[in-house]
Amino acid sequence: MRIIHTSDWHLGQNFMGKSRAKEHEAFLRWLVQIAEEQKVQAIIVAGDVFDTATPPSYAREMYNRFVVELNRIQVDLIILAGNHDSVAVLDESKSLLNCLNARVFSTLDSQEVVTLTDAEGNASALLCPIPFIRPRDVMLSKSGQEMLEKQSELQQGISEHYQRMYQKAEDKRKAIGEALPIIMTGHLTTVGAMTSDSVRDIYIGTLDAFPAAAFPPADYIALGHIHRSQKVAGTEHIRYSGSPIPLSFDETNRQKHVLLVEFLDGALHQVSPLDVPLFQCLQTVRGSLTSLPQAVKLACESFRPIEEVSSTLWLAIEVESDDYISDLQTPIQEMTAELPVEVLWIKRVRDVKQQPMQMQENETLAELSVLEVFERRLAQEAIDEDVEKELIELYQQVSTQVEESL
Repeated sequence: MRIIHTSDWHLGQNFMGKSRAKEHEAFLRWLVQIAEEQKVQAIIVAGDVFDTATPPSYAREMYNRFVVELNRIQVDLIILAGNHDSVAVLDESKSLLNCLNARVFSTLDSQEVVTLTDAEGNASALLCPIPFIRPRDVMLSKSGQEMLEKQSELQQGISEHYQRMYQKAEDKRKAIGEALPIIMTGHLTTVGAMTSDSVRDIYIGTLDAFPAAAFPPADYIALGHIHRSQKVAGTEHIRYSGSPIPLSFDETNRQKHVLLVEFLDGALHQVSPLDVPLFQCLQTVRGSLTSLPQAVKLACESFRPIEEVSSTLWLAIEVESDDYISDLQTPIQEMTAELPVEVLWIKRVRDVKQQPMQMQENETLAELSVLEVFERRLAQEAIDEDVEKELIELYQQVSTQVEESL
């Protein structure tokens, strides 16, 4: 039994004013090709198929076309909802896609154990398809609860749901009478996972990370939400596949993967990262206004256009200066005018080792994130460092809850 584990496609993403449509089209074509070459039986997408709850029409068309292509080569598709996905959008074509061997799981309302089959139609694995879990899915709101109580109850609710699903899979395996591997999915942050700038932290209620030890002893757990491909807690069988394309500039120096997961004799045999080709080059260049022209030139010398996908290098430019510069656009435009680049982001940066936390002279709000403004304001108060850290964590949790409720 062979499956491909992928996640966090974010179809329809608008990246600093630039569409990722060509990159996503190229990735989905490549994924169909690699699925056929590797003779896989199924592809699992562990959440965040789309970038927003209202994806543009071209993104939905791309998604539907991919389903048709997979059906053509007789590969099953399992779609799990992520925190970016709209339940209504995923469910609107659910019945139709089911006729094309694509099954969509958007909520916990109807949690079934899916039997995956091989090319001959024989049962090869049991899948517990668990999408993004919201607090209301596994716990009741109670007045007067302390934060630690809520966190404990939520963690217990999520853990109990995973245990129930695993027990269902074990019962089904006994009924079938064969040593079938059990696969589980999830879309959440686990303890110790390495995130990137493009990941919007999920604070599920008050739970910022789910402990790996709370997962049942499934043969493989396919996770989504974290954009960096990685093992969880050093295990082979609990994995994030990561996003297939760089979704922020801090992801540009990391090879992107999908994971080829192989089972043999009813157990996990091996997990092999398959390198996803780079379809759009992104790069960060940093230096003073004096050194930047040479740095940008060097970046362009290493750039190779990608036929039918990308003809320009997307740049983020960090200008090192302790002085306020009223116009950064003009010198940047002049140094890149004749080069095959598009500058998507410009920021003035300082030597953080020499700069205090307080707001610097001539520093503008446009250069700071909302969190940075909050941190600078806290730094002006005479409070304990541990209390300051707790306040920042609480601010992040509240901010995320507000965003998810909009």
